[in-house]
Amino acid sequence: MKFTSMIESTKEDWDLITPGWATEQSKVPEHALQMLRTLGDAKGEFPITRLEHSLQTATRAEADGRDEEYILCALLHDIGDVMAPANHPDIAAAILKPFVSEANHWMVANHDVFQGYYFWHHLGWDRNTREKFRGSEYFEYTEEFCFKYDQAAFDPDYTSAPLEHFEPLVHKILSRRNSF
Repeated sequence: MKFTSMIESTKEDWDLITPGWATEQSKVPEHALQMLRTLGDAKGEFPITRLEHSLQTATRAEADGRDEEYILCALLHDIGDVMAPANHPDIAAAILKPFVSEANHWMVANHDVFQGYYFWHHLGWDRNTREKFRGSEYFEYTEEFCFKYDQAAFDPDYTSAPLEHFEPLVHKILSRRNSF
């Protein structure tokens, strides 16, 4: 490639570049697992690490018989916590979007507002902010995720499946062929 700006590029350039996209895409599962591992160092004042929270959420969903895609969403829902706590759902939703259903993507993208129901009032915030989504077809779905799995996953005495248990699932779903 000899171009220094996109406007100078040619079809021949892109014929050489685009095969590399598949190579980069194939690295997504390992990148996601690396990001999850960084949550093992993040505890703050919570009773467990952010990784353990993710593992508890996914383990609870799996024990409840949820499908693989849902379990993956439970595992990755807070993957952006260390990088960008204020908008961590956007990071998780962006990673998952090409691989999951619209319902699961919406759930991950909006879980923070639904999770806020359980603690925002302690901060002087409106715990009912989730009501702005009441008309969404995914409201109850997301409400249930937060109630059954997300808000309940801070128990230091809970025995979660280890990350290694979920690695095949991460690879299986995040390796699916997708298009840009």
